[in-house]
Amino acid sequence: MRIVLTGSSGRLGRAIFHALAASNTVLGIDRSPFSTTHLVGDFTDIVILREALAGADAIIHCAALHAPHVGALSDDEFRRVNVEGTRLLAEAALAAGIKRFVFTSTTALYGHAVVPGECSWIDEQTVPQPRSIYHRTKLEAERILQAMACSDLEVRVLRMARSFPEPANVMAAYRLHRGVDIRDVADAHAAALTNSGDQFQRHIISATTPFRPEDCASLASDAASVIRLRAPALGLEFDRRKWPLPQKIDRIYASTSADRALGWRSRFGYEEVLAQLDRESLEVLPAFSADKRRPE
Repeated sequence: MRIVLTGSSGRLGRAIFHALAASNTVLGIDRSPFSTTHLVGDFTDIVILREALAGADAIIHCAALHAPHVGALSDDEFRRVNVEGTRLLAEAALAAGIKRFVFTSTTALYGHAVVPGECSWIDEQTVPQPRSIYHRTKLEAERILQAMACSDLEVRVLRMARSFPEPANVMAAYRLHRGVDIRDVADAHAAALTNSGDQFQRHIISATTPFRPEDCASLASDAASVIRLRAPALGLEFDRRKWPLPQKIDRIYASTSADRALGWRSRFGYEEVLAQLDRESLEVLPAFSADKRRPE
């Protein structure tokens, strides 16, 4: 398969390239040069698009402006890149006869759907309530793609959970309910290239949770006890490392539809976070104590 990958120099783009390049032809587009990028420039440049899309079978679109750009760039620039850029790319895909469009989105767009003081169980049926221009433009791009999806251009939207390096104790706990390994995200994109089913699909991509919907009330007030019940090995590891367990959990991202429709399931849970810390991987940061807020 010949796949066009936007955002190929970024952290996720590199992971997707690694997951696909051994058995596919992957052509990367990014404004920043990198070994995974073949065309250096803005993906909205029609000249670059014509060159990239010729003979392509699929597009993975993960290029975007993100949360760190909020406040640094204008709302108009967010709309140009995240909304109009996505529309332009989808229209170019249709014109080029490309049949599959995989779009990287974010669980962050649920925003205000997380109720303060409660633990919210969030799945694809939860209505997003975006907070920032980043969230709003990603959601608007999703809606554009949903309207354009057809037999000539099947669309898969993947709302990925947190996957960037954070303090190890935070990351390990997040893998229970709102985090995911970047390699698992890449695997989900690979699966979305070929799965069957509805012309438009939307899936949450988050590590498999041990929690159940009926745990939410207790997680909001006594998360440590629920963690010791549902993930006792993690509780023991936190004790051994002298880390405090979270006292409250405010959300659980359930990736059940990805399991069912994509045949995808996360491979790397909290155990991998601890192993990465122990081998001094750059994928995790040193743990900190809640009272010190600094590395231990």
